[in-house]
Amino acid sequence: MSLRPYRQILRRKSRRVYVGRIAVGDGAPISVQSMTNTLTTDIAGTVAQVKALEAAGADIVRISCPDEESTAALASIVKQVAVPIVADIHFHYRRAIEAAEAGAACLRINPGNVGSAERVREVVKAAKDHGCSMRIGVNAGSLEKHLLEKYGEPNPEALVESALEHAKILEDNDFTNFKISVKASDVFLAVAAYQQLADVCDYPLHLGITEAGGLRAGTVKSSIGIGSLLWAGIGDTIRVSLSADPVEEIKVGFDILKSLDLRHRGVRVVACPSCARQGFDVVATVAKLEERLAHIAAPVSVSIMGCVVNGPGEARETDIGLTGGGSGTHKIYVGGKPDHNIKGDEMIEHIVALVEKRAAEIERHRAATEPHATAAA
Repeated sequence: MSLRPYRQILRRKSRRVYVGRIAVGDGAPISVQSMTNTLTTDIAGTVAQVKALEAAGADIVRISCPDEESTAALASIVKQVAVPIVADIHFHYRRAIEAAEAGAACLRINPGNVGSAERVREVVKAAKDHGCSMRIGVNAGSLEKHLLEKYGEPNPEALVESALEHAKILEDNDFTNFKISVKASDVFLAVAAYQQLADVCDYPLHLGITEAGGLRAGTVKSSIGIGSLLWAGIGDTIRVSLSADPVEEIKVGFDILKSLDLRHRGVRVVACPSCARQGFDVVATVAKLEERLAHIAAPVSVSIMGCVVNGPGEARETDIGLTGGGSGTHKIYVGGKPDHNIKGDEMIEHIVALVEKRAAEIERHRAATEPHATAAA
């Protein structure tokens, strides 16, 4: 039994689908996604961006396929990257078929918008033939006309009704290998829609607050919306939508999951905001350490505390700790216990070395006990 039951999140039960090798739903680790913003026809540029996202820990990457040239390029891109690719399709059923044939692991498409029943059957056949899952992606900004007329404006009921209408089309074609999203830029609308949808179906849910904004404001907005849903046990895969470098979306996504103790990838830094008691420049030290430790994927916890008021207590809860002292000499904690002292001009390099050593120990242990585990688990 957990000694900290207040930290337990009971996840909603959902069926499982796969995006390539990545399991989504039914208790699988919550996956983190992003989307490229290069022209898909720029194969080299798109591959470079996908690889940067892979290096940051992305489990799944989405690529827009608005035209035939893009789906042709997708075939080359898929062969050059390791992460499963979702083809983003809007309206054009032929693009969906081409993307499936090109090697996409998933199609983001709303079946009700691709035309006739025969066209839907062709898309479903292509998905089945090529092992593609799908994502039904409902967005408050592009709701169907009949739903806007019915409800007067985008609201949770309209988003859920749209999602279920699209789902029924796929179910009627004997296709259930899909997940659903009901995104909105309004946090209240998105959260309410996801809560309602979670109550009426067991499909995996892809979470997101769409068009969240720039790096700082979008991070806050996404953290509130996505975080509150995850805290309630809702959500199987997430995408943080930022007007920023897509790599930042992956970083923020993992930070949200780490904050809720749902996944642990990379270094988790606990740091004080600093004050007149600090024995060293906490802000500058944290900034340098975050930069120097960005390459580490293993889940290592580090506390950087400016003085002894809260420092020892926080250090007891982390793998590596630093507490500010007097005369330019500070205390290093290892495994939660005071271990040795360090001079201020040596501490950055010293902490980096300690964290890298701890990360290597974690990876060796994982390799020995879980041969197929990854650092992002």
